[in-house]
Amino acid sequence: MSDIRIATTEDQILLDKEAKYCSYGDTVHYIEPPRIFSRCEGSYVWDTEDQAYLDLQMWYSAVNFGYANPRLNNALKQQIDTLPQIASQYLHKGKIELSEMIAVDAKNKFGLDGRVHFNVGGSQSIEDSLKVVRNASNGKSLMFAFEGGYHGRTLGASSITSSFRYRRRYGHFGERANFIPFPYHFRGPKGMTKEEYGSHCVQQFARLFETEYNGVWDPKTNQCEYAAFYVEPIQGTGGYVIPPMNFYRELKHVLDQHGILMVSDEIQMGFYRTGKLWSIEHFDVQPDVIVFGKALTNGLNPLGGIWAREELINPKIFPPGSTHSTFASNPLGTAVGLEMFKMTSEVDYGAMVMAKGKYFLEGLQDLQKRFPIIGDVDGLGLALRCEICGPDGFTPDKATLDYMVEEGMKGDMVVDGQKLGLILDVGGYYKNVITLAPSLEISYPEIELGLKLLEQLLVRATTR
Repeated sequence: MSDIRIATTEDQILLDKEAKYCSYGDTVHYIEPPRIFSRCEGSYVWDTEDQAYLDLQMWYSAVNFGYANPRLNNALKQQIDTLPQIASQYLHKGKIELSEMIAVDAKNKFGLDGRVHFNVGGSQSIEDSLKVVRNASNGKSLMFAFEGGYHGRTLGASSITSSFRYRRRYGHFGERANFIPFPYHFRGPKGMTKEEYGSHCVQQFARLFETEYNGVWDPKTNQCEYAAFYVEPIQGTGGYVIPPMNFYRELKHVLDQHGILMVSDEIQMGFYRTGKLWSIEHFDVQPDVIVFGKALTNGLNPLGGIWAREELINPKIFPPGSTHSTFASNPLGTAVGLEMFKMTSEVDYGAMVMAKGKYFLEGLQDLQKRFPIIGDVDGLGLALRCEICGPDGFTPDKATLDYMVEEGMKGDMVVDGQKLGLILDVGGYYKNVITLAPSLEISYPEIELGLKLLEQLLVRATTR
């Protein structure tokens, strides 16, 4: 095992400049000294010393289709040479065709007419969705959201994100949320199957509507004080928690009874991360609004947006100028988004992701059998979780996972004669979950390599 890594002279000069000139408000350094990277390709990034790292988090699932994907990069390059820029008050082909592609897909899957509205990223698109649901509900500013949920750090988005630390310094700006327990079966009551626990959680939520004295509902008018329920179908920052398959169907029934919209936040789990275009598709429900971002452009351009039902977003109810960003629906982003849809339609992309995810999950389950500190593993497509616990296999152990992350970033592990580092992401309610979001283009040998590197980290963690 190597000693703590020392930054090179060139890197140290850059780090000294960062310490003096860069805001720390837009970044978090998980290791010291932070790595400075110089290039990337496929599932790998290289630092300034040309040390390779296998990346199993892919920019928080923004780069679903691999770093420097040639086909998507070429779409961007071609657009730069034709129409790289145009004011959003004017039209271009890419915006219209990408909107059509998303809306027609939603019509085919959910049986609902709808429209697409673009913005520059996930948090900004959450803000737009809040405008849509507030407008549709006569200005209601209260929302339901989940414990463990993450929707962004702009003022509105942080108000419906369950972590108080994101709004502690800034307070609320209009929206407030009632945070409802998520069906986290591994840490739920014992003695219930996963499906029974899902139904139990829905029943606990439905209790709010039994009497006006539970604070959300007026039985005389059959009106709820809350406009919408914001859900991540698979929790992201909360630790890639996968709910029971019956949960959302039963929850949506309660929401529809009381006129509450369901907003599906697909920013991290959309674009085939779970083996389907939208992760909500796994649960046999019709969302009212879908919010997307990140992997639409494979991280090449900040483009996100929303799809909403026609009744919520048609020009009469949501007229021109309701919300706006200078760079929304820009030609570079829409060109890459269109190419991404074409690329994923040429093969059964979902089946490919599900097969790779099954293979990866089986490898994690094998590690779980051999290392008692792995309390839980689960996965849907290539959204996978590995929960690190104490020797009892249950008590959260953040310190051990932090150690594993730091060891992975040393770049000193050896597999088949190749020296490598491993990039992992940390999530979960107790920051003890490895949230695995590898490239959807990852090869089976790279999955095996990732498992071997994880095994080395687990050996280090349990023998230190």
